[in-house]
Amino acid sequence: MRRRPSSLLVVSLFGSIALGSACAPATVTGPARPTPVTPIAAADSALIDSVQRRTFDFFWERSDARTGLTPDRWPTPSFASIAAVGFALTAYPVGVERGWVTRAEAVERTLNTLRFFWTSPQGPEPTGTIGHKGFFYHFLDMPTGRRFEQVELSTIDTSLLLAGALFCQSYYTGDSPDEVAIRAYADSLYRRAEWTWIQPRFPLVNHRWKPEDGFSISDWKGYDESMILYVLALGSPTFPIDSTAWEAYTRTYPWATFQGETFVNFEPLFGHQYSHVWIDFRGIRDAYMRGRGIDYFENSRRAVLSQRKYAIANPRGFRDYGANVWGLTASDGPLDTTMTIDGRTVQFHTYWARGAGSPEIRDDGTIAPTAAVASMPFAPEVVMPALRTMRERYAGHLYQRYGFLDAFNPTLRAALPVRHGRVEPGVGWFDGDYLGIDQGPIVLMLENHRSELVWTTMRRNPYIVRGLRRAGFTGGWLARQ
Repeated sequence: MRRRPSSLLVVSLFGSIALGSACAPATVTGPARPTPVTPIAAADSALIDSVQRRTFDFFWERSDARTGLTPDRWPTPSFASIAAVGFALTAYPVGVERGWVTRAEAVERTLNTLRFFWTSPQGPEPTGTIGHKGFFYHFLDMPTGRRFEQVELSTIDTSLLLAGALFCQSYYTGDSPDEVAIRAYADSLYRRAEWTWIQPRFPLVNHRWKPEDGFSISDWKGYDESMILYVLALGSPTFPIDSTAWEAYTRTYPWATFQGETFVNFEPLFGHQYSHVWIDFRGIRDAYMRGRGIDYFENSRRAVLSQRKYAIANPRGFRDYGANVWGLTASDGPLDTTMTIDGRTVQFHTYWARGAGSPEIRDDGTIAPTAAVASMPFAPEVVMPALRTMRERYAGHLYQRYGFLDAFNPTLRAALPVRHGRVEPGVGWFDGDYLGIDQGPIVLMLENHRSELVWTTMRRNPYIVRGLRRAGFTGGWLARQ
Protein backbone atom coordinates (compact mmCIF):
# COMPACT_ATOMS: atom_id res chain seq x y z
CA MET A 1 0.00 0.00 0.00
CA ARG A 2 1.17 3.49 -0.78
CA ARG A 3 1.24 5.81 2.13
CA ARG A 4 0.05 9.37 1.59
CA PRO A 5 -0.48 11.22 4.89
CA SER A 6 -2.56 14.29 4.25
CA SER A 7 -2.11 16.59 7.20
CA LEU A 8 0.05 17.59 10.13
CA LEU A 9 -2.32 15.60 12.33
CA VAL A 10 -0.71 12.47 10.91
CA VAL A 11 2.69 13.79 11.92
CA SER A 12 1.59 14.24 15.51
CA LEU A 13 0.65 10.55 15.66
CA PHE A 14 4.37 9.82 15.73
CA GLY A 15 4.74 11.78 18.94
CA SER A 16 6.68 14.55 17.24
CA ILE A 17 5.14 17.61 18.87
CA ALA A 18 6.58 16.98 22.33
CA LEU A 19 10.23 16.50 21.55
CA GLY A 20 11.84 17.37 24.84
CA SER A 21 14.18 20.21 25.73
CA ALA A 22 16.23 20.03 22.55
CA CYS A 23 13.25 21.15 20.51
CA ALA A 24 11.34 23.18 23.08
CA PRO A 25 9.98 26.57 21.98
CA ALA A 26 12.28 29.51 22.51
CA THR A 27 12.01 33.21 21.98
CA VAL A 28 13.32 34.25 18.58
CA THR A 29 15.00 37.62 18.55
CA GLY A 30 15.90 37.71 14.86
CA PRO A 31 19.02 36.72 12.96
CA ALA A 32 22.24 37.16 14.89
CA ARG A 33 25.36 37.38 12.75
CA PRO A 34 27.81 34.63 13.72
CA THR A 35 30.99 35.58 15.48
CA PRO A 36 34.06 34.01 13.84
CA VAL A 37 35.55 31.27 15.98
CA THR A 38 38.87 31.16 14.15
CA PRO A 39 40.49 34.59 13.57
CA ILE A 40 40.36 35.27 9.83
CA ALA A 41 42.24 38.06 8.05
CA ALA A 42 40.01 40.70 6.49
CA ALA A 43 41.02 39.87 2.91
CA ASP A 44 40.48 36.18 3.51
CA SER A 45 37.13 36.84 5.15
CA ALA A 46 35.94 38.81 2.12
CA LEU A 47 36.94 36.01 -0.23
CA ILE A 48 35.34 33.34 1.95
CA ASP A 49 32.19 35.42 2.12
CA SER A 50 32.05 35.70 -1.65
CA VAL A 51 32.52 31.96 -2.16
CA GLN A 52 30.04 31.06 0.53
CA ARG A 53 27.36 33.52 -0.62
CA ARG A 54 27.55 32.46 -4.25
CA THR A 55 27.44 28.80 -3.26
CA PHE A 56 24.46 29.43 -0.98
CA ASP A 57 22.65 31.09 -3.87
CA PHE A 58 22.85 27.82 -5.80
CA PHE A 59 20.56 26.20 -3.25
CA TRP A 60 18.31 29.21 -2.75
CA GLU A 61 17.79 30.01 -6.42
CA ARG A 62 17.86 26.56 -8.00
CA SER A 63 15.78 24.58 -5.48
CA ASP A 64 12.05 24.43 -6.18
CA ALA A 65 10.39 26.73 -3.65
CA ARG A 66 7.19 24.64 -3.68
CA THR A 67 8.66 21.17 -3.15
CA GLY A 68 12.17 21.95 -1.93
CA LEU A 69 13.67 19.63 -4.54
CA THR A 70 17.25 20.56 -5.43
CA PRO A 71 18.67 19.60 -8.83
CA ASP A 72 21.57 17.21 -8.91
CA ARG A 73 23.36 19.59 -11.28
CA TRP A 74 22.85 22.92 -13.01
CA PRO A 75 22.60 24.38 -15.67
CA THR A 76 22.45 21.01 -17.42
CA PRO A 77 18.83 19.82 -16.91
CA SER A 78 18.76 17.04 -14.35
CA PHE A 79 16.76 15.08 -11.81
CA ALA A 80 16.66 16.07 -8.15
CA SER A 81 19.17 14.70 -5.64
CA ILE A 82 17.82 13.91 -2.17
CA ALA A 83 21.31 14.35 -0.71
CA ALA A 84 21.45 17.83 -2.23
CA VAL A 85 18.13 18.56 -0.51
CA GLY A 86 19.73 17.64 2.82
CA PHE A 87 22.54 20.10 2.15
CA ALA A 88 20.00 22.74 1.08
CA LEU A 89 17.96 22.36 4.28
CA THR A 90 21.15 22.90 6.27
CA ALA A 91 22.23 25.86 4.13
CA TYR A 92 19.06 27.91 4.59
CA PRO A 93 19.79 28.77 8.26
CA VAL A 94 23.30 29.79 7.20
CA GLY A 95 21.62 32.29 4.91
CA VAL A 96 19.52 33.50 7.83
CA GLU A 97 22.49 33.97 10.12
CA ARG A 98 24.49 35.74 7.41
CA GLY A 99 21.58 38.04 6.53
CA TRP A 100 21.19 36.71 2.97
CA VAL A 101 17.56 35.66 3.47
CA THR A 102 15.06 36.37 6.21
CA ARG A 103 14.12 33.83 8.83
CA ALA A 104 10.55 33.92 7.54
CA GLU A 105 11.73 33.07 4.03
CA ALA A 106 13.87 30.19 5.28
CA VAL A 107 11.03 28.88 7.45
CA GLU A 108 8.63 28.86 4.50
CA ARG A 109 11.09 27.06 2.22
CA THR A 110 12.03 24.54 4.92
CA LEU A 111 8.42 23.78 5.84
CA ASN A 112 7.47 23.29 2.19
CA THR A 113 10.38 20.87 1.75
CA LEU A 114 9.71 18.73 4.81
CA ARG A 115 5.98 18.68 4.18
CA PHE A 116 6.58 17.52 0.59
CA PHE A 117 8.78 14.63 1.68
CA TRP A 118 6.37 13.60 4.43
CA THR A 119 3.18 13.69 2.33
CA SER A 120 4.56 12.17 -0.88
CA PRO A 121 3.60 8.49 -1.38
CA GLN A 122 5.78 5.68 -0.10
CA GLY A 123 5.42 2.01 -1.03
CA PRO A 124 7.00 -1.01 -2.72
CA GLU A 125 5.66 -0.18 -6.20
CA PRO A 126 8.35 0.46 -8.81
CA THR A 127 6.74 3.69 -10.01
CA GLY A 128 4.69 6.52 -8.59
CA THR A 129 6.38 6.72 -5.19
CA ILE A 130 9.09 8.80 -3.55
CA GLY A 131 10.45 5.99 -1.40
CA HIS A 132 9.70 2.99 0.80
CA LYS A 133 9.98 2.11 4.49
CA GLY A 134 10.93 5.71 5.31
CA PHE A 135 13.85 5.77 2.87
CA PHE A 136 13.96 7.74 -0.37
CA TYR A 137 15.10 7.12 -3.89
CA HIS A 138 18.49 8.54 -4.75
CA PHE A 139 17.17 10.69 -7.59
CA LEU A 140 13.67 12.09 -8.06
CA ASP A 141 12.01 13.57 -11.09
CA MET A 142 12.14 17.37 -10.66
CA PRO A 143 8.59 18.12 -11.91
CA THR A 144 6.80 15.31 -10.05
CA GLY A 145 9.07 14.35 -7.17
CA ARG A 146 8.64 10.66 -7.93
CA ARG A 147 11.30 8.00 -8.47
CA PHE A 148 13.56 8.79 -11.43
CA GLU A 149 13.69 5.86 -13.82
CA GLN A 150 14.97 2.77 -11.93
CA VAL A 151 17.33 4.35 -9.40
CA GLU A 152 17.92 2.75 -6.03
CA LEU A 153 16.42 3.44 -2.66
CA SER A 154 19.60 4.90 -1.13
CA THR A 155 20.45 4.58 2.55
CA ILE A 156 23.34 7.07 2.46
CA ASP A 157 21.49 9.70 0.46
CA THR A 158 18.49 9.31 2.76
CA SER A 159 20.87 9.81 5.68
CA LEU A 160 22.15 13.10 4.27
CA LEU A 161 18.55 14.24 3.77
CA LEU A 162 17.59 13.25 7.32
CA ALA A 163 20.69 14.95 8.74
CA GLY A 164 19.49 18.17 7.12
CA ALA A 165 16.01 17.64 8.54
CA LEU A 166 17.33 17.07 12.06
CA PHE A 167 19.48 20.18 11.80
CA CYS A 168 16.29 22.11 11.03
CA GLN A 169 14.60 20.45 14.00
CA SER A 170 17.29 21.80 16.32
CA TYR A 171 17.71 25.19 14.64
CA TYR A 172 14.10 26.36 14.34
CA THR A 173 13.23 26.58 18.04
CA GLY A 174 10.56 29.28 17.80
CA ASP A 175 7.00 28.86 19.03
CA SER A 176 5.29 30.00 15.82
CA PRO A 177 3.03 27.37 14.20
CA ASP A 178 5.41 27.06 11.23
CA GLU A 179 8.50 26.42 13.35
CA VAL A 180 6.59 23.93 15.51
CA ALA A 181 5.52 22.20 12.29
CA ILE A 182 9.12 22.07 11.03
CA ARG A 183 10.19 20.27 14.19
CA ALA A 184 7.26 17.87 13.91
CA TYR A 185 7.83 16.98 10.26
CA ALA A 186 11.58 16.55 10.79
CA ASP A 187 10.96 14.27 13.75
CA SER A 188 8.41 12.15 11.92
CA LEU A 189 10.57 11.77 8.82
CA TYR A 190 13.43 10.50 10.97
CA ARG A 191 11.24 8.17 13.02
CA ARG A 192 9.74 6.61 9.89
CA ALA A 193 13.04 5.24 8.55
CA GLU A 194 13.07 1.48 9.21
CA TRP A 195 16.79 0.92 9.64
CA THR A 196 16.35 -2.64 10.87
CA TRP A 197 14.54 -3.57 7.64
CA ILE A 198 17.53 -2.77 5.44
CA GLN A 199 20.00 -5.07 7.22
CA PRO A 200 20.02 -8.29 5.20
CA ARG A 201 23.44 -9.13 6.71
CA PHE A 202 23.15 -8.18 10.38
CA PRO A 203 24.50 -5.99 11.91
CA LEU A 204 25.64 -3.85 8.94
CA VAL A 205 23.34 -1.55 6.97
CA ASN A 206 22.89 -2.23 3.26
CA HIS A 207 23.71 0.22 0.50
CA ARG A 208 20.34 0.16 -1.21
CA TRP A 209 17.08 -1.55 -2.17
CA LYS A 210 15.24 -1.68 -5.49
CA PRO A 211 11.76 -3.03 -6.28
CA GLU A 212 13.28 -4.89 -9.20
CA ASP A 213 15.93 -6.93 -7.36
CA GLY A 214 15.81 -6.18 -3.64
CA PHE A 215 18.90 -5.43 -1.55
CA SER A 216 22.42 -4.80 -2.77
CA ILE A 217 25.24 -7.29 -2.42
CA SER A 218 27.16 -4.54 -0.58
CA ASP A 219 26.88 -3.22 2.97
CA TRP A 220 28.40 -0.09 4.47
CA LYS A 221 31.83 -1.07 5.78
CA GLY A 222 35.32 0.31 5.55
CA TYR A 223 35.85 3.96 6.35
CA ASP A 224 33.77 6.31 4.19
CA GLU A 225 30.95 8.86 4.36
CA SER A 226 28.59 6.44 6.13
CA MET A 227 29.57 7.44 9.68
CA ILE A 228 26.57 9.79 9.62
CA LEU A 229 24.38 6.87 8.47
CA TYR A 230 25.38 4.67 11.39
CA VAL A 231 24.99 7.47 13.94
CA LEU A 232 21.44 8.13 12.67
CA ALA A 233 20.58 4.42 12.60
CA LEU A 234 21.91 3.93 16.13
CA GLY A 235 20.09 7.00 17.42
CA SER A 236 16.67 6.05 16.05
CA PRO A 237 13.93 5.92 18.73
CA THR A 238 11.76 3.66 16.56
CA PHE A 239 13.98 1.29 14.53
CA PRO A 240 17.45 1.41 16.15
CA ILE A 241 20.08 -0.96 14.86
CA ASP A 242 22.13 -3.04 17.28
CA SER A 243 25.10 -1.27 18.85
CA THR A 244 27.42 -3.99 17.53
CA ALA A 245 27.01 -2.44 14.06
CA TRP A 246 29.52 0.30 14.85
CA GLU A 247 32.22 -2.13 15.93
CA ALA A 248 31.54 -4.24 12.84
CA TYR A 249 31.90 -1.12 10.70
CA THR A 250 35.14 0.05 12.29
CA ARG A 251 36.61 -3.44 12.18
CA THR A 252 37.03 -3.01 8.42
CA TYR A 253 38.92 0.30 8.59
CA PRO A 254 42.06 0.62 6.42
CA TRP A 255 44.61 2.20 8.79
CA ALA A 256 47.64 3.01 6.66
CA THR A 257 50.33 5.59 5.88
CA PHE A 258 50.13 7.72 2.74
CA GLN A 259 52.50 10.58 1.90
CA GLY A 260 53.91 10.47 5.42
CA GLU A 261 50.52 10.75 7.13
CA THR A 262 49.08 7.82 9.07
CA PHE A 263 45.29 7.66 9.28
CA VAL A 264 42.17 5.69 8.32
CA ASN A 265 42.35 5.97 4.55
CA PHE A 266 39.56 6.70 2.09
CA GLU A 267 40.81 8.06 -1.19
CA PRO A 268 38.20 10.72 -2.20
CA LEU A 269 38.01 13.61 0.24
CA PHE A 270 34.20 13.66 0.36
CA GLY A 271 34.39 10.62 2.66
CA HIS A 272 36.37 12.73 5.11
CA GLN A 273 33.93 15.66 4.88
CA TYR A 274 30.29 14.62 4.65
CA SER A 275 29.74 13.29 8.19
CA HIS A 276 31.75 16.21 9.58
CA VAL A 277 29.31 18.69 8.07
CA TRP A 278 26.82 17.83 10.82
CA ILE A 279 28.83 16.14 13.57
CA ASP A 280 31.57 17.85 15.54
CA PHE A 281 34.11 15.05 15.95
CA ARG A 282 36.69 17.24 17.70
CA GLY A 283 37.69 15.72 21.01
CA ILE A 284 35.21 12.83 21.01
CA ARG A 285 36.42 9.30 20.35
CA ASP A 286 35.04 5.83 19.85
CA ALA A 287 36.92 2.70 20.89
CA TYR A 288 38.77 2.55 17.58
CA MET A 289 40.11 6.09 17.78
CA ARG A 290 40.92 5.80 21.47
CA GLY A 291 43.15 2.92 20.45
CA ARG A 292 44.86 5.05 17.80
CA GLY A 293 45.29 8.14 19.96
CA ILE A 294 43.51 10.59 17.64
CA ASP A 295 39.94 11.60 16.80
CA TYR A 296 38.09 11.64 13.49
CA PHE A 297 38.71 15.35 13.02
CA GLU A 298 42.46 14.79 13.17
CA ASN A 299 42.00 11.82 10.85
CA SER A 300 40.40 14.09 8.25
CA ARG A 301 43.13 16.67 8.72
CA ARG A 302 45.75 14.05 7.92
CA ALA A 303 43.80 12.97 4.84
CA VAL A 304 43.77 16.56 3.60
CA LEU A 305 47.48 17.07 4.24
CA SER A 306 48.32 13.81 2.50
CA GLN A 307 46.43 14.87 -0.63
CA ARG A 308 48.28 18.16 -0.72
CA LYS A 309 51.61 16.35 -0.33
CA TYR A 310 50.59 14.04 -3.17
CA ALA A 311 49.90 17.05 -5.41
CA ILE A 312 53.27 18.55 -4.53
CA ALA A 313 55.02 15.25 -5.33
CA ASN A 314 52.89 14.99 -8.50
CA PRO A 315 54.11 11.48 -9.41
CA ARG A 316 52.05 11.40 -12.60
CA GLY A 317 53.28 14.74 -13.89
CA PHE A 318 49.94 16.52 -14.21
CA ARG A 319 50.00 20.18 -15.14
CA ASP A 320 49.57 22.86 -12.44
CA TYR A 321 49.58 20.41 -9.51
CA GLY A 322 51.35 21.85 -6.50
CA ALA A 323 51.08 23.27 -2.99
CA ASN A 324 48.12 25.48 -3.89
CA VAL A 325 46.43 23.51 -6.67
CA TRP A 326 45.14 20.20 -5.34
CA GLY A 327 42.01 18.32 -4.35
CA LEU A 328 40.66 14.96 -5.48
CA THR A 329 37.14 13.71 -4.81
CA ALA A 330 34.13 12.39 -6.68
CA SER A 331 33.43 14.92 -9.42
CA ASP A 332 32.75 15.59 -13.05
CA GLY A 333 35.49 15.05 -15.60
CA PRO A 334 36.04 16.00 -19.23
CA LEU A 335 35.56 12.79 -21.24
CA ASP A 336 36.16 9.06 -21.32
CA THR A 337 39.23 8.45 -23.44
CA THR A 338 42.95 7.69 -23.33
CA MET A 339 45.51 10.19 -24.65
CA THR A 340 49.25 10.76 -24.60
CA ILE A 341 50.14 14.11 -23.05
CA ASP A 342 53.67 15.30 -22.28
CA GLY A 343 54.91 11.83 -23.15
CA ARG A 344 52.61 10.15 -20.61
CA THR A 345 49.49 8.07 -21.19
CA VAL A 346 46.47 9.53 -19.40
CA GLN A 347 43.13 7.80 -19.12
CA PHE A 348 40.52 10.52 -18.66
CA HIS A 349 37.09 10.00 -17.14
CA THR A 350 33.79 11.83 -16.89
CA TYR A 351 32.13 11.48 -13.45
CA TRP A 352 34.50 9.43 -11.29
CA ALA A 353 35.36 8.97 -7.63
CA ARG A 354 38.85 10.43 -7.85
CA GLY A 355 41.16 10.14 -4.88
CA ALA A 356 44.63 9.50 -3.58
CA GLY A 357 45.47 7.29 -0.65
CA SER A 358 46.33 3.77 0.36
CA PRO A 359 45.94 1.39 -1.35
CA GLU A 360 44.73 3.15 -4.50
CA ILE A 361 45.22 6.32 -6.54
CA ARG A 362 42.48 7.33 -8.98
CA ASP A 363 43.67 10.47 -10.70
CA ASP A 364 43.39 11.83 -14.23
CA GLY A 365 44.51 15.39 -13.55
CA THR A 366 40.99 16.59 -12.69
CA ILE A 367 40.74 18.79 -9.61
CA ALA A 368 37.49 19.52 -7.76
CA PRO A 369 37.51 22.78 -5.77
CA THR A 370 35.11 21.31 -3.22
CA ALA A 371 37.81 18.83 -2.17
CA ALA A 372 40.04 21.61 -0.88
CA VAL A 373 37.51 24.33 0.02
CA ALA A 374 35.24 22.05 2.08
CA SER A 375 38.33 20.98 4.05
CA MET A 376 38.77 24.47 5.50
CA PRO A 377 38.03 23.52 9.15
CA PHE A 378 40.60 20.73 9.06
CA ALA A 379 43.61 22.63 7.69
CA PRO A 380 42.91 26.32 7.03
CA GLU A 381 46.62 27.10 6.72
CA VAL A 382 46.82 25.09 3.48
CA VAL A 383 43.22 25.39 2.27
CA MET A 384 43.05 29.19 2.26
CA PRO A 385 46.04 29.58 -0.10
CA ALA A 386 44.51 26.94 -2.38
CA LEU A 387 41.15 28.71 -2.42
CA ARG A 388 42.83 32.02 -3.23
CA THR A 389 45.07 30.52 -5.92
CA MET A 390 42.24 28.73 -7.72
CA ARG A 391 40.11 31.87 -7.61
CA GLU A 392 42.87 34.10 -8.98
CA ARG A 393 44.73 31.83 -11.40
CA TYR A 394 41.68 30.49 -13.23
CA ALA A 395 39.43 33.51 -12.66
CA GLY A 396 36.27 33.52 -14.77
CA HIS A 397 37.01 30.12 -16.29
CA LEU A 398 36.34 28.45 -12.93
CA TYR A 399 34.62 30.97 -10.67
CA GLN A 400 31.22 32.11 -11.86
CA ARG A 401 27.62 32.72 -10.78
CA TYR A 402 27.44 30.09 -8.03
CA GLY A 403 31.09 30.08 -7.05
CA PHE A 404 33.48 27.39 -8.21
CA LEU A 405 32.32 25.20 -11.06
CA ASP A 406 32.46 21.54 -10.13
CA ALA A 407 35.85 20.60 -11.57
CA PHE A 408 38.69 21.53 -13.91
CA ASN A 409 41.64 19.80 -15.54
CA PRO A 410 44.71 21.91 -16.42
CA THR A 411 46.36 18.95 -18.16
CA LEU A 412 43.75 18.61 -20.89
CA ARG A 413 44.34 21.64 -23.14
CA ALA A 414 43.64 20.17 -26.56
CA ALA A 415 40.53 21.42 -28.35
CA LEU A 416 38.43 18.24 -28.12
CA PRO A 417 34.70 17.54 -27.92
CA VAL A 418 34.09 16.92 -24.21
CA ARG A 419 31.16 15.52 -22.24
CA HIS A 420 30.75 18.52 -19.97
CA GLY A 421 32.05 22.07 -20.09
CA ARG A 422 34.71 23.29 -22.50
CA VAL A 423 38.44 23.42 -23.09
CA GLU A 424 40.08 26.82 -22.82
CA PRO A 425 43.14 26.66 -25.16
CA GLY A 426 46.38 26.88 -23.24
CA VAL A 427 44.58 26.83 -19.86
CA GLY A 428 42.70 23.56 -19.52
CA TRP A 429 39.28 21.93 -19.31
CA PHE A 430 36.59 23.54 -17.16
CA ASP A 431 33.28 22.03 -16.19
CA GLY A 432 30.09 23.83 -17.14
CA ASP A 433 28.02 22.56 -14.22
CA TYR A 434 27.59 22.90 -10.48
CA LEU A 435 26.79 19.71 -8.54
CA GLY A 436 24.58 19.98 -5.47
CA ILE A 437 26.46 17.37 -3.44
CA ASP A 438 29.72 19.23 -4.04
CA GLN A 439 28.23 22.69 -3.42
CA GLY A 440 26.78 21.65 -0.06
CA PRO A 441 30.01 20.86 1.79
CA ILE A 442 31.50 24.16 0.59
CA VAL A 443 28.88 26.45 2.12
CA LEU A 444 28.46 24.38 5.28
CA MET A 445 32.08 23.59 6.10
CA LEU A 446 33.02 27.21 5.51
CA GLU A 447 30.33 28.11 8.05
CA ASN A 448 31.63 25.59 10.55
CA HIS A 449 35.05 27.18 10.13
CA ARG A 450 33.65 30.68 10.59
CA SER A 451 31.09 30.20 13.36
CA GLU A 452 30.61 26.47 14.08
CA LEU A 453 26.88 27.02 13.45
CA VAL A 454 26.04 23.52 12.20
CA TRP A 455 28.22 21.78 14.77
CA THR A 456 26.89 23.67 17.80
CA THR A 457 23.29 23.28 16.65
CA MET A 458 23.62 19.53 16.11
CA ARG A 459 25.31 19.05 19.47
CA ARG A 460 21.89 19.87 20.92
CA ASN A 461 20.05 17.23 18.91
CA PRO A 462 19.12 14.32 21.21
CA TYR A 463 19.14 11.76 18.39
CA ILE A 464 22.69 12.63 17.33
CA VAL A 465 23.82 12.47 20.96
CA ARG A 466 22.12 9.10 21.44
CA GLY A 467 23.61 7.72 18.24
CA LEU A 468 27.13 8.78 19.17
CA ARG A 469 26.84 7.32 22.65
CA ARG A 470 25.51 4.01 21.36
CA ALA A 471 28.50 3.92 19.01
CA GLY A 472 30.76 4.24 22.06
CA PHE A 473 31.87 7.85 21.69
CA THR A 474 33.00 9.58 24.87
CA GLY A 475 34.80 12.73 25.97
CA GLY A 476 34.87 16.29 24.70
CA TRP A 477 31.59 18.12 24.27
CA LEU A 478 29.69 14.83 24.51
CA ALA A 479 30.71 14.49 28.18
CA ARG A 480 29.02 17.82 28.91
CA GLN A 481 25.66 16.89 27.40
